[in-house]
Amino acid sequence: MSPRQRLRLGYGTNGLTDLRLDDALGLLADLGYDGVGLTLDHMHLDPLAPDLAARTSRVARRLGELGLTATVETGARYVLDPRRKHGPSLLDPDPEGRAARTRLLITAVDVAADLGAHAVHCFSGITPPGTDDDTAWRRLGEALTPVLDAAAAAGVPIAIEPEPGHLLATLADFHHLRTLLGSPSPLGLTLDIGHCQCLEPDPPAECVRAAAPWLRHVQIEDMRRGVHEHLPFGDGEIDFPPVLDALAATGYQGLTVVELPRHSHAGPELARSSVEFLRTTAATATKGAPAA
Repeated sequence: MSPRQRLRLGYGTNGLTDLRLDDALGLLADLGYDGVGLTLDHMHLDPLAPDLAARTSRVARRLGELGLTATVETGARYVLDPRRKHGPSLLDPDPEGRAARTRLLITAVDVAADLGAHAVHCFSGITPPGTDDDTAWRRLGEALTPVLDAAAAAGVPIAIEPEPGHLLATLADFHHLRTLLGSPSPLGLTLDIGHCQCLEPDPPAECVRAAAPWLRHVQIEDMRRGVHEHLPFGDGEIDFPPVLDALAATGYQGLTVVELPRHSHAGPELARSSVEFLRTTAATATKGAPAA
């Protein structure tokens, strides 16, 4: 059995979009977070603006000063196309669209390497209308392969997220992709605890145990069965002590990042209440855990 790990908490900048990045990082450090899920977007380390390397270097210094680590997240809604949410995706019918998403992810790998981040998060995208499953999976594999090559060279794992409504929506879909690509070592998993509650057949704690060998990034929030809506802790249906106990027992050493992308208007207060909830719940789970 892996040694139990203290939960290392982060908060996603996609839930702090009303704050300057420097202010958001300072807030998280003051609240006692261990790190940040940094979404590359126009308001926070824009991946398409000039002087990215210099700006990344400044963020790396700031993270170091504050004692924060990072995961690089790539779920910005309109960073590539101001009219299409999450478009173009790795499944786009247009080869140039798929290539643009591939380039963005390779840029994210470079940023992650410069930040010392522990993973790059991504997702597949929604299957375009009129596209059959075989074609969609082929496009995903082809578009992701250069990203995995870059990740291998940089020593930064790719953590793909099962996302409700996407081609890759479940843990079973992750394993399908892994098999399709021949189990490349840079390919890991982002496990979103709310998504487990939303649509996985097993309870979230069991999903954590099943996903443990491939865990490279964890996102966490509350959610209800069958409803893909990220909720503050206590507003959904998840029983969190077993989930946090399962995470500790896996030996997972990455960040567990609070994911509330539609709550930026209350971001500072939710960042405070979330870290308090998770620290208290983790302590409760640890007290109730069996001795090793």
